[in-house]
Amino acid sequence: MEPQSQNLKTAPSLTLGRFHISEDYGFLLPNPLKELPDHYRPWMEIANRLPHLIGSHQLRAQVNEMPLLNCQFLTGYREQRLAHLVLTFITMGYVWQDGEAQPKEVLPRTLALPLVEVSRNLGLPPILLHADLVLANWATRNPGRPLEIRNLDPIFLFPGGESLRGFILVTVLVEKAAVPGIKALVQAVNAVLLPSPDSLLQALQRLRLSIQDITRALGQMHDYVDPDIFYAVIRIFFSGWKDNPAMPAGLLYEGVSKEPLHYSGASAAQSTVLHAFDEFLGVRHSKESAAFLHRMRDYMPPSHRAFIEEIHSAPSLRDHILSSGNSQLLTAYNHCVEALAALRSYHLAMVTKYLITAAPKAKGRRTSHLPGPPQALEERGTGGTAVVRFLKSVRDKTLEAILHQSG
Repeated sequence: MEPQSQNLKTAPSLTLGRFHISEDYGFLLPNPLKELPDHYRPWMEIANRLPHLIGSHQLRAQVNEMPLLNCQFLTGYREQRLAHLVLTFITMGYVWQDGEAQPKEVLPRTLALPLVEVSRNLGLPPILLHADLVLANWATRNPGRPLEIRNLDPIFLFPGGESLRGFILVTVLVEKAAVPGIKALVQAVNAVLLPSPDSLLQALQRLRLSIQDITRALGQMHDYVDPDIFYAVIRIFFSGWKDNPAMPAGLLYEGVSKEPLHYSGASAAQSTVLHAFDEFLGVRHSKESAAFLHRMRDYMPPSHRAFIEEIHSAPSLRDHILSSGNSQLLTAYNHCVEALAALRSYHLAMVTKYLITAAPKAKGRRTSHLPGPPQALEERGTGGTAVVRFLKSVRDKTLEAILHQSG
């Protein structure tokens, strides 16, 4: 990334457009497609019926009869993203249809080959990602109306009914709430380069407000997602085959590799938002947490990953504020850090409610026709981390970034 850091210093402006980040939607894919060309109807027919096919244990039989389709009829980026969404949804259903006790450890070639081809074209791993589940999996009921939960629908679903719908859409709204913060971050990077203390102060104030809006948006989970259903029904379909005791050998992608492959499941850590904020604010995580977070960047669209790298290579905001001696800037910076730590504390409380507290209740209650709650991932996130320890560490390290007045 060296050449980019050079032209960042000579060119006065960082822009979102260079990284295919939307001014209106941030990291969300703007107005995702819902239909593929007719050639791919066999995929669409399965994907549109996933909750029924999984619930009735018919999905694997349907996939085994699926024709091998050529990816050459996919034109343009948005069709490729929809194909990745469709194929990864089918893949997760296929692997986990009968629960963690009987995962499928071989993905048939009619699914594996097109999935890997589309993934390579997009620079993404061949597994369900946050970029699929959330960023490309939303549609407005009325395009003229605002993005709020009553005006949104997921394009594809697993079992989990209204709770899964709520989980996906609340996360869409979290990403939307981050948009002013992403714009503020760009404004701030450019204000450091100019330099313009007034513009930087305004940007930091906007960033703090956006982080607080993200926390409020996340709070809607309590209204729309039942912890028992999330834990016992939904969560397994986000689980991957890396650091997962239920699939220690990984998944064999038939026709792609002779050895099983290992990929982490969909995780909030794959959202570019907090990575960008951390890089900008100079938050430094522990060795273990940082290693996991850096690995999660490989699960982001390449242009979003490049955006984080660009912020990383920009001049240090912390150094700039300390050398400026501007107490207003220092206070505004600290307010951003405190808001980010508060968001992480809130996320930690939510994970405790939806995973740790829900686990014992889920064990005592089985839903008849669906796979039971996953035991293997009991205290782990779907990305494979020991989740509470990880979230406490990132929160505590965020607080350590607070600056103190010199002298």
